[in-house]
Amino acid sequence: MRSWTLHLPPEGAAKGPVLLREGFSWGAFLFGPFWLWWHRCWLAGLAVFLLLLALNFVPGPAGLALLVGAQLLVGLHGRDLRRWTLERRGWRLAHVVLARDEEAALARLFRKAPAVAELWR
Repeated sequence: MRSWTLHLPPEGAAKGPVLLREGFSWGAFLFGPFWLWWHRCWLAGLAVFLLLLALNFVPGPAGLALLVGAQLLVGLHGRDLRRWTLERRGWRLAHVVLARDEEAALARLFRKAPAVAELWR
C-alpha cells in the first residue's frame, strides 16, 4: 500500500486538486532540477541546480559520490519539495489516502469525501 496526499487549490484558482504519491521518484532522481521545473517548483529546482553545479567542482571519486548522493536525496524528497511548493502557493492538504495505485486512491477518496469528486470535474 502506498500513501497519497490530496491538495486543494486556493479559492478562485483555475486549477483542480492535485493527488501526490509518497515515496521515491525516479524522475526526480534521474533528472533532478529539470523534473522540479517541469512540476513548477522553481525555487527548489534552482537550489538543486546550484547544488549540483557546485558539486561538479569537487574532484575525484569524492565528487562523484557527492553528486550521486545529492541526486539520491532529490529522488527521495522530490515529491516533498512539490508539496512544499504547493503549500507556499496557498494550496492546502485535504486528505491522505492509502491505496495500491492512483486509480484506487481516487476511488477511495471519492467514497470518503464525495464533495472532492465534484472538484475533480
